[in-house]
Amino acid sequence: MKTNIFSDKISNNSFIKQSIVTLFLRISGAALLFGFTVFLTKSFSPKIVGQYDFARTFLLVVGSICLLGFDQSILYFKGILTSKKSLEELKNIYGKMVLMLFLASLIALLIILIIDKKTINNYFSDNEVYPIILKSAIALFFSGISMLNTEIFRALDKLIVAELFRNIIKYVPLILGAIILFYYQKETYLVDVFLIGFVVLAITSSIFVFVYFKKIKNQDLTENISHKEIFFKSYPIAISGMALFLLMSFDILFLKKYRNDETVAFYSVGFKIMTIVSIIIITINITISSKISEYFSGNKREELAKILKNSSRTIFSITLPIIILLSVFSDYILSFFGEGYIAAKQAFLILIIGQGVCSVFGSSSVYLNMTGRQYIYQIILIIAVIINFVLNRFLIPVYGMTGGAIAFVSSTFFWNFVSAIIIYRKDKMKVFLN
Repeated sequence: MKTNIFSDKISNNSFIKQSIVTLFLRISGAALLFGFTVFLTKSFSPKIVGQYDFARTFLLVVGSICLLGFDQSILYFKGILTSKKSLEELKNIYGKMVLMLFLASLIALLIILIIDKKTINNYFSDNEVYPIILKSAIALFFSGISMLNTEIFRALDKLIVAELFRNIIKYVPLILGAIILFYYQKETYLVDVFLIGFVVLAITSSIFVFVYFKKIKNQDLTENISHKEIFFKSYPIAISGMALFLLMSFDILFLKKYRNDETVAFYSVGFKIMTIVSIIIITINITISSKISEYFSGNKREELAKILKNSSRTIFSITLPIIILLSVFSDYILSFFGEGYIAAKQAFLILIIGQGVCSVFGSSSVYLNMTGRQYIYQIILIIAVIINFVLNRFLIPVYGMTGGAIAFVSSTFFWNFVSAIIIYRKDKMKVFLN
């Protein structure tokens, strides 16, 4: 009995330490992004900042389709392989994922090349849109590789390396490039520098992956996971990931269509600050994702319930004071980026308060993905995307940034609430705060 209590304490301490390290690196990344955003908004025109945010949004949406959910499913496969003591197979899975990612990215690029240039420009009423989309399509594969490699580091228990790439290193090429552009007064090349940065990240992270894979001891493979199995386990996660990115992107796309690049820039700054709250949720979820898969597949209900309970309490206890601070000092925070950015205050308050409410639902999304319920999660998110699209379509033309914020918060609350209810009804597991 004493041994069990002692092992539980070690497990809890390990979880807390891992969460603290991850959270520290994520906060450092958020601070770096905050500082860079201040530099960007004060040194570049809102129009150029809006074009950069549009390119970033395009990569998020289309890139999530091309990635096919591999960045999440690799953690699922890692949990399964660990329980079966066949981690060597992870190398083969990674190789197959890279091949499928390349083919998906190539298809996306060909589709962009086939679509008439005037059709795209006319839809957004902007002759500068097509070149941005075309360049972004070329960068899709490199963007996908950098994202996949980051999760491979996590799957190989290289937590610090994963978080360094996710939160610090991925911004370095862009920050250095932006400073150089500003110095030489070549600000119009910001989007190009942003996209070239992914090529640098893909090459650098791939070198690390190669080195770490070389250290894995060769084993007699007891598992041989095919391309087909990888695809059918991953694509529901891909659809879910795409749906999440659409939830974060429809507002930008509609603001681009019905307003202008300046409005996109103002709104995006408020949205990026809001991600400080979401960072906490994502951090805890990533930390426990492979453990959820391991405990669920091993039918360890007590351990599973305990880790869900700890994660929900940790998420809420950290997010609450941050939400209060951001709300109280919203005027000062937004004005820090420039006087024009105060226009996003109402939308900003809706976003951060809404994100705080959603934090109550803990690890609902990662639970469904890591327990083989990807299809259920997929259906929930598709409905949420439809809700988000409809709300954005009708609210943004009338209310602008405020309409986009309302649409985002409403759809996000919907999928969190429904996911938590389904998990409780199916498994009697409480992912929400209790």
